[in-house]
Amino acid sequence: MLVSSLRSYITVIVVTAWTAVSLTEASYAQDLPAAFQNFKSAVDAPVFTSSPGNWDALIRERGWILKTGETYHLWYTGYNPDRQPFSMQLGYATSLDGSTWTRHPQNPIFDDVWIEDMMIVKHNNTLYMFAEGAKDQPQLLKSTDGIAWQRMGTLDVRRTDGTKIAAGPYGTPTAFFEHGTWHLFYERRDQGVWLATSKNMSVWTNVSDAPLIVPGPDEYDDLMIAMNQVIKYEGRYYAVLHGTGSPTKPRDWCTYMAVSDDLKAWRKCSRGPLLPVRDNKSSGQLVYDGQQFRLYTMHARVDLHVPSPEAVP
Repeated sequence: MLVSSLRSYITVIVVTAWTAVSLTEASYAQDLPAAFQNFKSAVDAPVFTSSPGNWDALIRERGWILKTGETYHLWYTGYNPDRQPFSMQLGYATSLDGSTWTRHPQNPIFDDVWIEDMMIVKHNNTLYMFAEGAKDQPQLLKSTDGIAWQRMGTLDVRRTDGTKIAAGPYGTPTAFFEHGTWHLFYERRDQGVWLATSKNMSVWTNVSDAPLIVPGPDEYDDLMIAMNQVIKYEGRYYAVLHGTGSPTKPRDWCTYMAVSDDLKAWRKCSRGPLLPVRDNKSSGQLVYDGQQFRLYTMHARVDLHVPSPEAVP
């Protein structure tokens, strides 16, 4: 009922500045660079998993990987449903090869408030973490070393007229900084991706009060979607998304990509899912290792995929 009512709401919105699109595969012909195609599993097993019986007995949704120098840094959400009070907490691990990871001895490194589904932007020697908090309320944290984090507060997102967006969940915050402007992509109940911008990360203003991306029309993403990452490559913007068309739980999620020339008008890449839908691998992130892009998927466990000419989804 909620999904159908939201879709009806989205359909009747009149868009004045930008138009939400149901991304079609026919939009761009050769739209996905070879660097982002034909991924295969680097190893037969996940490279990072939960720790049964501990605070991170389970791993939740999107984590984030940064490579600085020769070191890979992983931040992830861990939780234990048997521990009270129940909360999502922040873990940290490092690796020299991006495959074998060592958990930080002080884990969880942050448990002051609920942390889930995070991503990080490094800007002027400061790490900014955009994460979901309790009840899918996005929040901002900062750190200079990646271990000690300071919470800056809940993200204040406004409509185009300056009024606050309607109450309710708005999550999977994905940030991108360019030319003095912060861009914040977020979803509402996985029924679309919106974009808000800010100069100072204090107040964020929608570029459109309708979503720029909505689910479908393909079966693999026609029910729910969210954006995980935005990168700029060879002059164009590429988004890593995850989507599902599974009507019942447990759902099958997949990882796919979209392309844009201006961060506002997006087209789904004609390649479709980067990995077979049956593999149920989502919350994807591209990480450049110095020679090529790796694809990490992170929901429930971290899997590593590398480019291969023989790999066919």
